[in-house]
Amino acid sequence: MMASSVFLVLIGVTCSFAPENILKYFSFENNALLVMIIQLLGALYLAFAFLNWTAKANLIGGIYSKPVSLGNTLHFVVGGVAMANYFLKHPDASILIIPVILYAVFAVLFALVLFGRFSLKKQF
Repeated sequence: MMASSVFLVLIGVTCSFAPENILKYFSFENNALLVMIIQLLGALYLAFAFLNWTAKANLIGGIYSKPVSLGNTLHFVVGGVAMANYFLKHPDASILIIPVILYAVFAVLFALVLFGRFSLKKQF
């Protein structure tokens, strides 16, 4: 949970505070609507990061935290497939290799939690 929180907060802060740099890197025209959309995306990433951070002490995979594992599984599976699809069509976007790999890892781990293979809990 902490690893996914850190990963998501890094993306969220980048989208929130550097949307122009993101547009420039991917050769998109810098306009106010796209900047706002990327900032909203950053807000969603930050919200998900805080959700995961606050749920890190709970048993994830049990009946009370099932929505947390379901939301994370859906996010990482759908996001990973979308990025992998983009990367396959645009192999020159090598910056996506690491996020695609991280999304795949988190998708598998959260799917295992969701479908009951193991649960995430604080180990002390």
